[in-house]
Amino acid sequence: MRLSGRLLSLLQLTRMALVFTAIADSACGLLLRWRAAGRGGDAMPGSIDWRQLICIAAVSVGLYGFGMSLNDIIDHRRDRQLAAHRPLPSGRMGVVGAHVICILLALLALAAAIYYSQQIPRGWMSLVLVIGTFGLIGFYDFAGKYLVAPGLLTLGLIRFCHAAIPAPTTPLIWHPLLLLNHVTILSTVAYRWEQKRPPLTAWHWLLILGGLGMVDLTVVGLATWQRWRGGLSFASALWITPGLWLPLIAAGAFVLLAAYIRLRSRSIRSAGQQLMLYGLLWLIVYDAAFALGYIGPRSAGLILLLAPIAWLSVQLIRWWAGLAMLTRTPTFRRA
Repeated sequence: MRLSGRLLSLLQLTRMALVFTAIADSACGLLLRWRAAGRGGDAMPGSIDWRQLICIAAVSVGLYGFGMSLNDIIDHRRDRQLAAHRPLPSGRMGVVGAHVICILLALLALAAAIYYSQQIPRGWMSLVLVIGTFGLIGFYDFAGKYLVAPGLLTLGLIRFCHAAIPAPTTPLIWHPLLLLNHVTILSTVAYRWEQKRPPLTAWHWLLILGGLGMVDLTVVGLATWQRWRGGLSFASALWITPGLWLPLIAAGAFVLLAAYIRLRSRSIRSAGQQLMLYGLLWLIVYDAAFALGYIGPRSAGLILLLAPIAWLSVQLIRWWAGLAMLTRTPTFRRA
């Protein structure tokens, strides 16, 4: 039971149930890079470079776990009042142990990124993106989450940089851009529905949407200028094909899902929590939509398979945590 409790605490500290969303983002980016380079067609075992796939999965696990564990380390004193059930404030995991886990995950991501950067053209760009993602995670955990608008925008930028790591030179910029916009808007709406403090104001919305617009225009402009130098048309420069409709349809479907969640939830706070969970899982749907539109059904199916795995992982850890609470020896205090 002691080993089981330690493993549960580790999974809760690092939020590993949802790491499959990050792995799906990376896998999609890698498959799109192979497709843009003309390497084979739909994902088949013989056409997959498993070393690269394992590397980008390791980068995703390391970055995701590092960010989540660092957040809990920074907040462990405040969580004694606000979230005493978490591993650190509850005493189920020591602060020193959490620091060790956080450092090991950072080293995993960095080591995998260094190896991956040596396997692809212009690999140094992937390494720069990994370092930049570390910087964004640090900014959010130490300061951004207290600044509301900059913090919410930073969450989207983390996903953008992470999704671009496997394919820093791919012409399909729409994949990381859609993840950027989805995560930023999702986090903002969930923040509003959960009624967090300080409350969102019109200025916050203006800063968030204005910042998103600036990032979108900058990325599209830079990508267009770079490709036009090579004599490509606008559509070719940005890899605009009919397959781009599939992610856009997926985005529209999520808007309907969000409305359904709001109508069916017993309270607005409950709706915010559900929206955040299903919004993160929906990232895998976007990844599968890009794979289906630009690569083929096998690639899309492999990526989409991660969605039920992630959902079941969330439910398993919830069940496991509930069981652990029931089997824990109760403590009594003198009145």
